[in-house]
Amino acid sequence: MKEKIAACGIDCAVCPAYLATINDDKELRARTAAEWKVAHNFDFTPEMINCHGCMATDGVQIGHCSMCEIRKCAGEKKADTCAACAIYPCKAVADFFAMVPAAKANLEALRN
Repeated sequence: MKEKIAACGIDCAVCPAYLATINDDKELRARTAAEWKVAHNFDFTPEMINCHGCMATDGVQIGHCSMCEIRKCAGEKKADTCAACAIYPCKAVADFFAMVPAAKANLEALRN
């Protein structure tokens, strides 16, 4: 699958919630819910594993993505990703990169 880069640089195309949703994969939903329940200490259920991608306008994003400030900022600036922003990388994005270095690499590739 082609990359589907979120505002922050995460590749939605490799996210199990996104893949389970677009493929209507019940087994992947169940497996992801079980894994995330342990990893995030939250009672995920398979029914919660639904996402249409970061910048989807129908409001179907998984977990934190639905309320993400980086996503909100990009939407307000009508930017597909933070790579298109004149103040890239802002503090929020730089702080995020410290946790998810692959996101930085994805956005840097878009800027080149």
